[in-house]
Amino acid sequence: MRLAAPRWLAAVEATRAEIDGPLLGDDVVPDPDVVMDRAFTLAATPEEVWPWLVQLGKQRAGWYLPRRVERILPRTRRATHTVESRWQDLKPGDVIPDYGGAHETFEAVTVDPPRGLVYRSRRGRTDVSWAIVLTAPGPRQTRVQLRLRLAPVRRPWLAHTAGEALDVLTIAGMAAGLRERLAARGVVGST
Repeated sequence: MRLAAPRWLAAVEATRAEIDGPLLGDDVVPDPDVVMDRAFTLAATPEEVWPWLVQLGKQRAGWYLPRRVERILPRTRRATHTVESRWQDLKPGDVIPDYGGAHETFEAVTVDPPRGLVYRSRRGRTDVSWAIVLTAPGPRQTRVQLRLRLAPVRRPWLAHTAGEALDVLTIAGMAAGLRERLAARGVVGST
């Protein structure tokens, strides 16, 4: 008997078609040892969602988490609850700090509003790509698909266990925080 995934986990589960299909940015790390796919749907248009996603990041808008979670974080680590014009002009080649460590960064490779963002990074000897792709499966709906690709990976089993757990937690938190922010701005109804 297969157990059903918890609701918060199922809320960011990519479909088989999304996992198996090609995605913008797959060519950045062409032969990955590890691929992590997540996806969620928002009751808003891609044009309404884009400004929030383009400003993600350390020393930028932060990483959206629900207020109940952010309350336990220091004020300096809480994400913004507004769209900020100062972070909307991301261009290919721009480098933004990342939470992976004091000197970790992501470089924007593709910036295609309101359809997708692709970042790349190098962590030690591992190449990393992170794609965020928006599609509109219906009126006032945005499907946000995120794909992380890594190669070479010294211990793939560790990435597939601990890495996957961390990835699902952070993306589930971001999805919930983004829904909360969009709803507070009157952009979305309940999802």
